[in-house]
Amino acid sequence: QVQLVESGGDLVQAGGSLRLSCAVSGSTFNINRMGWYRQAPEKQRELVARITSGGTANYGEFVKGRFTISRDNAKTSLYLEMNNVKPEDTGIYYCHALVGYMNYWGQGTQVTVSS
Repeated sequence: QVQLVESGGDLVQAGGSLRLSCAVSGSTFNINRMGWYRQAPEKQRELVARITSGGTANYGEFVKGRFTISRDNAKTSLYLEMNNVKPEDTGIYYCHALVGYMNYWGQGTQVTVSS
């Protein structure tokens, strides 16, 4: 079992920056991969960024170098540094952990970017 709690979502102006955090507890040593997903109103949830237990990071195509995912070595914290945000980045951002074939999700944190 893994528990995920996101924080850091806020209202920010276009071009600004934001840092999301995810506190991870439970069986963190079994986590294979962690990541951030987002969901905008009336759209499907999509991958923002993910990082493997070995430290390899992948990003959604729309990120284009604006965001950086990171975590601590103990896998108890996951971060998403967001720079040069755009109005289309607005949505609920979810923390995700993969343990074997089990998917764990946080409750989400709202990011709103004003133009």
